[in-house]
Amino acid sequence: MITLGWIRFAFTCLLLAGGLFFFGAAVMGVWRFVFIINRMHAAGIGDTLALFLILAGLAIGSGWNLETAKLLLLCVFLWFSSPVSSHFLSQIEYFTNPELYDCVEREESEEDRKAERAE
Repeated sequence: MITLGWIRFAFTCLLLAGGLFFFGAAVMGVWRFVFIINRMHAAGIGDTLALFLILAGLAIGSGWNLETAKLLLLCVFLWFSSPVSSHFLSQIEYFTNPELYDCVEREESEEDRKAERAE
């Protein structure tokens, strides 16, 4: 029985360390990238994965009880809300920053093609 407790402790530590690593990588991505779209991608992906690993580590460490169910519900809520908010903030930047069009590839619309033919 003592061996199973140590195995569970080892899994908890590994998941918590992995979560902290991905949080650190997300912070470095936000700090190092130049454009806001790249920063939002690093923040959105990094914190979602890191939060999942940390919550999974806490759930394994506490065992199956009411707190574990609350952690799973928190994980589901964060998996729905974090990518949606990151996408929304990136769209705001894309549509409101006129200098961003110089750095982002985009498809030509039919109006752009007609304007080029008219010139």
